[in-house]
Amino acid sequence: MATLVSFDIDGTLEAGDPSGPVTMNIVRNAQAHGCIIGSASDRPLPVQQSIWDRHGITVSFISSKQGLPDVKLRFPAEQYYHIGDTEMDQQLAEAAGFVFVWMHDGPSEPWINARTEQV
Repeated sequence: MATLVSFDIDGTLEAGDPSGPVTMNIVRNAQAHGCIIGSASDRPLPVQQSIWDRHGITVSFISSKQGLPDVKLRFPAEQYYHIGDTEMDQQLAEAAGFVFVWMHDGPSEPWINARTEQV
């Protein structure tokens, strides 16, 4: 079963405003490893989609942060991760049953390391 990885945008992704430490290549790598990827952000959904489009990344979902429980219902996965930069991100992610990863730990790609440890 797949791992789902949700990315906050501002302060987390390099494409955010402010930019964060998680590069679009990290997102591509998660996708290449079979992860279900998408974003959960305070940005309007069309703006989130335009960021992914601009970087040529096809995502499975875009959502508000408050929509993480719905994302979990729509996409069965073995593990759920949300990468963000605020305590509110952490609270919403954990309330939805996601493992929260601080943006500065995102470049270590713990969702991939967890998958390879289980194999």
